[in-house]
Amino acid sequence: MSGSSVICSTLSFSWPDDTPVFQDLSFTVGPGRTGLVAPNGAGKSTLLRLIAGELRPSAGSVSVDGTLGYLPQTLPLTADLTVAEVLGIAAVVSALNAVESGDVREEHFTTIGDDWDIEERTRAQLDRLGLAGIAFDRALGTLSGGQAVSLGLAAQLLKRPDVLLLDEPTNNLDIDARHRLHDVLTDWHGSLLLVSHDRALLDRMERIAELDGGELRLYGGNFTEYEESVRAEQEVAEKNVRNAEQELKREKREMQQARERAERRASNAARNLKSAGLPRIFAGNMKRGAQESAGRAGQTHASRVGEAKARLDEAERSLRDDQRLTLDLPETDVPAGRTLFLGEELQAARGGRDQFAAGGVDLTVRGPERIALTGPNGAGKTTLLRLVEGGLAPDGGRIRRADGRVAYLSQRLDLLDLDRTVAENFTAAAPHRPEAERMNLLARFLFRGQRAHLRAGALSGGERLRATLACVLCAEPAPQLLLLDEPTNNLDLVGVGQLEGALTSYRGAFVVVSHDERFLARIGVDRWLRLDGGRLTETGAPGE
Repeated sequence: MSGSSVICSTLSFSWPDDTPVFQDLSFTVGPGRTGLVAPNGAGKSTLLRLIAGELRPSAGSVSVDGTLGYLPQTLPLTADLTVAEVLGIAAVVSALNAVESGDVREEHFTTIGDDWDIEERTRAQLDRLGLAGIAFDRALGTLSGGQAVSLGLAAQLLKRPDVLLLDEPTNNLDIDARHRLHDVLTDWHGSLLLVSHDRALLDRMERIAELDGGELRLYGGNFTEYEESVRAEQEVAEKNVRNAEQELKREKREMQQARERAERRASNAARNLKSAGLPRIFAGNMKRGAQESAGRAGQTHASRVGEAKARLDEAERSLRDDQRLTLDLPETDVPAGRTLFLGEELQAARGGRDQFAAGGVDLTVRGPERIALTGPNGAGKTTLLRLVEGGLAPDGGRIRRADGRVAYLSQRLDLLDLDRTVAENFTAAAPHRPEAERMNLLARFLFRGQRAHLRAGALSGGERLRATLACVLCAEPAPQLLLLDEPTNNLDLVGVGQLEGALTSYRGAFVVVSHDERFLARIGVDRWLRLDGGRLTETGAPGE
């Protein structure tokens, strides 16, 4: 695997409606682990599909040196497939069973080839990914989303690929499954090209490839080191912009001063010529000479101003858009210790079965606690959030809520009226705020000028997040308790950073369901709860 690589040469691709995605993109990814980052919509998944051969470039070429494994973001699998069929071992296992039963036909040995140990290797791979004991004849439709993803990864690893492409492999995984995936990929050797918003996983990479504006740049080191490099580049770029702005001001000032000096000289010369009584032809020649000299000087200064403008434009192009949210949310303040929610022996039934263990679960939320609710997929975390919100009535137990608004933010970001503009949605959430105040607040959420009048249905994922946050956090009344269900699942890294900024500014209590440990650490979680086996227990932060 030491020579495994992906080489893209002058790669171009456009969608059938002629929307361009890449133009003359060239890069090489060699052995080691490479994380591919970019905003949503920049073409990360499209690039992986081009490398995997699912799409054909309109120009240029893609070359893969070695056997390729590819795990797409959405697995193209049907529910009635068996585990063995998904893993690609069904025919070999069938042939092994036939040989063990005494059927020694040549076709069985041809099918088996060198894979006499396929069952042992497969079991070892499944064990590492948390799928120990899963039956080979089990139907895919009976597995959870996280199990299906882990199974798809196992299928690719069993191919013993030289080059492995993974597109958002942790999206449906709980914390335990993420840790297992991290360990498997850290131990894997070959060329790995990974698309992910999971910063903990990106910190396991050896280099970061940034796709921006149709260009790909490689940074040595993991994601944290990449962020530091970008930050240093931005500091240099900001300094260059300041210097270029000062230079432009100086050149403009000197050009103005030169123009004024020329005008004074011309005026003085005209008076002197008139008082000297020189012939008109001679005086005209002297005047034209002075004007030509002033024109040449003006052109020189104008050229310098143009060059200074060009240097400023170049410096500004090196600046990245500042998409950070800087907020102040005093209206969300909650007195310390105030009980916002009290639930005792809570029970919810689903499909005729109790969701929680006998005796239910107890939960108390006080202001301004920051609670992380963790646990395996399917444990009932979303159900518990809906009980707290009031959108779901309990089938047992007692609930007491304090006066004050409770806001629920699902990962679908479905609170906005898509036919209304951002400003109209915000007006509906905060109807008594003066219009000037509303527009000022929307600007803090990066909706400035005409951006505030975009229709919600036309917003990008990041814009929809910011509009939803504005309507939730600045609503009347402001929420004292905020419930968030997997809020980072469909966000790019910029969106996650904006959500972190908003929650850091929020002064009320929140309960957040998330498997992203880096995100939970950055928003200041101070209480950790785990729902597992129908029981809710208090735990420490991971690693404690």
